[in-house]
Amino acid sequence: MPHVTYKIVEHDGGWAYTVNGVFSEPFPNRAAALAAARRAAAEQRVPGRTEVIEYETEDGKWRSETAAGNDRPETEVEG
Repeated sequence: MPHVTYKIVEHDGGWAYTVNGVFSEPFPNRAAALAAARRAAAEQRVPGRTEVIEYETEDGKWRSETAAGNDRPETEVEG
């Protein structure tokens, strides 16, 4: 099962959370960024519907596959 870690960091004159090198919007203080990261982490664990998805690969070919709605990652927040 994949694992996703949200990290609280100083960013852009305020505070943000980051996941895999991508930053959230800035928050005015650490507590607000931590609360937002906790919300995002909780939402990411919620199962959805199993659906067929289509996407284009780098070589221009289209692929279809089934995305399982219950295949959710484990998440944690490092403050």
